[in-house]
Amino acid sequence: MSIELRDVHKAFGERVILEGVTLEVREGETMAVIGYSGVGKSVMLKTIVGLLEPDQGTAWVDGQDVGSLAREQLYELRRKVGYVFQFAALFDSMTVAENVAMGLRRIRGMGEQEIEARIAEALRLVELEGFQDRYPSQVSGGQRKRVGLARAIATRPKYLLYDEPTTGLDPVTTAVIDRLVLKLEQELGVTSIVITHNMESAYRVARRIAMLYQGRIRFVGTPDEIKQTTDRVVRAFIEGRPELAQEAAA
Repeated sequence: MSIELRDVHKAFGERVILEGVTLEVREGETMAVIGYSGVGKSVMLKTIVGLLEPDQGTAWVDGQDVGSLAREQLYELRRKVGYVFQFAALFDSMTVAENVAMGLRRIRGMGEQEIEARIAEALRLVELEGFQDRYPSQVSGGQRKRVGLARAIATRPKYLLYDEPTTGLDPVTTAVIDRLVLKLEQELGVTSIVITHNMESAYRVARRIAMLYQGRIRFVGTPDEIKQTTDRVVRAFIEGRPELAQEAAA
């Protein structure tokens, strides 16, 4: 099974965000989605998990049309999807372990011993063993991101959605997060979408890269293919050369 968007449109009042997005993320791959700020990348992720309903078109996850699911079916599907928020979205009054356990406590029939084992497993995978009793204020920015990642994987999802996981991080910490993204793909076999503005991150983690531009997918290809593209709009973004975009629009 895979993640697929078919001709997805979404507007907020007069502001059109998505205008016919069609994209397939293959099973077991990590796809990076790039694009300018405000272009609709996060809207696309929220459509995939049913937090937003498209005005037109469909989002398919694990062979199911997300928009057609009843509430209980949607909750069941969301258990298969881990969501890594841009700023980790941790609760400061809760310990690391309590933050990681949030999704686990919604699973019926899971005992305290199993929850503790899952917390330890998730923290080991993100290389934060022994951090259970710390509070978010007691860890670094990069470690907060990793706690958010641990929370996302604790439920053992089939799919991981990352909303700009390296925003605000220094280059070394960014490389650590990128390495963990690859590690989780290899060890857990998850299918992932990584929203990012960081091209170095995109090149490191993605098997394919898609660019969202003016409400549609402008480009899809491997890192090597995007580096060699002749599309001036795509090159303007990946090379940081706005004059190319201006020439393309002329």
